[in-house]
Amino acid sequence: MDLPLGKRLRNLPGPILITGHTGFKGTWLTLLLERLGVPVVGFSLEPEPQSLFDRANRRGRIPELFADIRDFGSAEGFLKTYKPSAIFHMAAQPLVLESYQTPRETFETNVMGTVNILDVAFKSNFVEAIVVVTTDKVYRNDNLGKPFIESDPLAGKDPYSASKAGTEAAVAAWQQIGKVSGGPKVVSVRAGNVIGGGDWAEDRLIPDLIRGFESKSLVTLRNPESTRPWQHVLDPLHGYAMALEAVLGGRFIHTINFGPEAKSLSVREVVEICKKSWPIEVIVEFSKDQQMENIEAVSLELNSNFARETLGWESNWSQEAAIKSTMEWWDKVLNKSVESEVACQSDIELMLSHASSLGIS
Repeated sequence: MDLPLGKRLRNLPGPILITGHTGFKGTWLTLLLERLGVPVVGFSLEPEPQSLFDRANRRGRIPELFADIRDFGSAEGFLKTYKPSAIFHMAAQPLVLESYQTPRETFETNVMGTVNILDVAFKSNFVEAIVVVTTDKVYRNDNLGKPFIESDPLAGKDPYSASKAGTEAAVAAWQQIGKVSGGPKVVSVRAGNVIGGGDWAEDRLIPDLIRGFESKSLVTLRNPESTRPWQHVLDPLHGYAMALEAVLGGRFIHTINFGPEAKSLSVREVVEICKKSWPIEVIVEFSKDQQMENIEAVSLELNSNFARETLGWESNWSQEAAIKSTMEWWDKVLNKSVESEVACQSDIELMLSHASSLGIS
């Protein structure tokens, strides 16, 4: 298959660094870039137990260092050793509920970890561009159901969202430094709630369901009427790669959203699709904890028109198709009919084939 996506990335003088490469999105992005023929190096914490990184036997497959992004010396030494031409900065504390338990650590990781990468990159003479991955939760959300655009005000309700708004402030500061003094191009990317095979994080909807389905036990969930812009993990990752190629090619992009076209589905709707997609019947109940309902935003919608108009990006999966694909991935992997990495590669081929048929590069 001809692969126009990644052509500019394949021609960079140095590899691409993925921070957080042991995470769910980081592992998928590594596999995607490898399929595109792009050299990759990774900097991350050790993988979590039962992570996709471990399921796919990724340890030692690329040059990597297991270290904390808050450790400036480790980050600086790694970059100087491998001299990446571009960076996908994904390393983060990504969980809302965890951020209530560890707010200081969340801010240190998400804000100062980003500052460390930006500072090292701007002091180098080899980094050309940096894609900083934030979240759709950076927007000031009054639960009105309005799809957020890139220029909407930022503000975080919870420690995680607030820390990511702080990340955006750091990005804006270094973008200004670049205007004044030169340096790598920096773009922040904001995606919806990503789903896909291999996510095993605590307090996330589909991983919680999968754990219950696998053990054939009751699954208790929160906030059934809350809506989120669900999307297959490869859709925003495809967008991230397109954004990096665009800024390397001279396109001026500060920040960009990647989310589904259709109105966000509720937690209850997602659960029903998951139950219908699983081969055995399971029982799911919703908690009545009012405090839990107040912890997270109720409504979340993302407007991705800028990505479509600027990059020609499109979703390859609808929300329902992404949910069904995720359940099929887990069914095959847990039943040991397909290895995790093979299941990922199959989805990557599907995405690349679909994007190619639409003329999306």
